[in-house]
Amino acid sequence: MFTVSIDGLSAFAHTFWQQAGNAKVFLFYGEMGAGKTTIIEALCVAQGVKERMGSPTFSIINQYRYLENGAEKTIYHIDLYRLKDEQEIIQAGVEDSVYSGAICFVEWPQKAPSLFDDSAVKVFIDLVDETHRSIKIVLPHAV
Repeated sequence: MFTVSIDGLSAFAHTFWQQAGNAKVFLFYGEMGAGKTTIIEALCVAQGVKERMGSPTFSIINQYRYLENGAEKTIYHIDLYRLKDEQEIIQAGVEDSVYSGAICFVEWPQKAPSLFDDSAVKVFIDLVDETHRSIKIVLPHAV
């Protein structure tokens, strides 16, 4: 369990990646305004994403690129909030992104629980106050 301030996001992101190991799918749980997108953006920056990022609330899936050992890699940032059911989620191409082998961050995964297997890392974010968040990371082997 971490308590993270806005100023501490960069340090948290580096710690997160050390703990994540080879995991590829990360499920983010938290109320509206908890900071899911902001934390995901910090994680992307820590991976080396240089392009402009933003919430995929309306686009559903944002795709970012970074370099790893000289090879270009992809990160998918998915927001399921506006989608009404699993069928609509599958039609939006979410399943293809989740099983692509690329890093995949998913906000509002509770909208399609059967889409994710036990290898996904669960990240629970709660408001502590205006500038601090409590973040709990549940790794697959700890489930």
